[in-house]
Amino acid sequence: MAGKFKFTFGPWNIHEGADPFGPEVRKTISFDRKLEYYKELGYDAVQFHDDDAVPNLNNLRPSQITEEAKLLKAKLANQGLVSEFVAPRLWEDPMTIDGAYTANSAKARQYAIERSKIAIDIAHELDTNLIVLWLAREGTYIREAKDSKVAVDRLVESINTMLEYNPDIRVCIEPKPNEPMDVTYIPTAGHAIGLGALTVDPSRVGVCIESAHAILANLDPSDEMGYALAHNKLWTVHLNDQNSLKFDQDKSFGSVDLRRAFSQVRILDQHNYGQNGEYVGMDVKAMRTQKDDVATKHLRNSKEVFFKLLEISRSLDESFIEKCKSERDYEELDLYIMKALLGS
Repeated sequence: MAGKFKFTFGPWNIHEGADPFGPEVRKTISFDRKLEYYKELGYDAVQFHDDDAVPNLNNLRPSQITEEAKLLKAKLANQGLVSEFVAPRLWEDPMTIDGAYTANSAKARQYAIERSKIAIDIAHELDTNLIVLWLAREGTYIREAKDSKVAVDRLVESINTMLEYNPDIRVCIEPKPNEPMDVTYIPTAGHAIGLGALTVDPSRVGVCIESAHAILANLDPSDEMGYALAHNKLWTVHLNDQNSLKFDQDKSFGSVDLRRAFSQVRILDQHNYGQNGEYVGMDVKAMRTQKDDVATKHLRNSKEVFFKLLEISRSLDESFIEKCKSERDYEELDLYIMKALLGS
């Protein structure tokens, strides 16, 4: 076991407390203050959507976008931070109501491509080559509205355009089975890796596994991670937790199912995750009930739980585990893991 772990989160993970069913309940914290929190909380890098990095970018000229990105890079350096990735935000613009790359409107699809190119340019200025694609509205509410085969073709064409636009970038697909669309076309790690195999350069298309997204597909996140690791395609992870098949809750890591969280930490460590510079992202949100002055504890707690589970995993008697496996005594192995998690 030789995982090497550095941690990230996005500015949206320090938030005002709005959820799908209610408005904001906490005061807005300035972006500059959020950056100060990173090192205070023990985090190393920042995740960005394109308009987190350069606000109002649809209203800026290319030269202005470049200048804003350069200013941001200097601001990050002043805090001892770097950018992990840039993700084009393609699910909030009126142009993408019916999807982005898979929209029925050619004009909407073109908008999505141009916006993605801008995200790539921003990433270049921030010295990261990782572009994360959360294919949020690449799906449908009713099957008859879109042709799923055509949708896959359009996704491949769009990713090809990005890969050809900048030969250094890597495209990292973040699969999710639903939300905000009723059905999405790339719901799991297997779908994402299969999609990458259809592109002009599969070596530059990988996967981001988010715990909650895997759970929403009724899969175990560690299995999704293992599948991606087997393909050498696990380029970032977003750890959190989820209470059953509800909306994407982004609960603190390990807060619902500690053993499920343990399995994720263990598989990452067993297969040397992070040795090639990959980060562990904590895509977690504070509970709506948290007051303003304690609304970053979810980030502290998630990281603390990760390291505690890592400590437990590394302290296990691997020879005993192998003995249980060889004797097919999985009940004994089950109790051994539960006792380790219980600290007994």
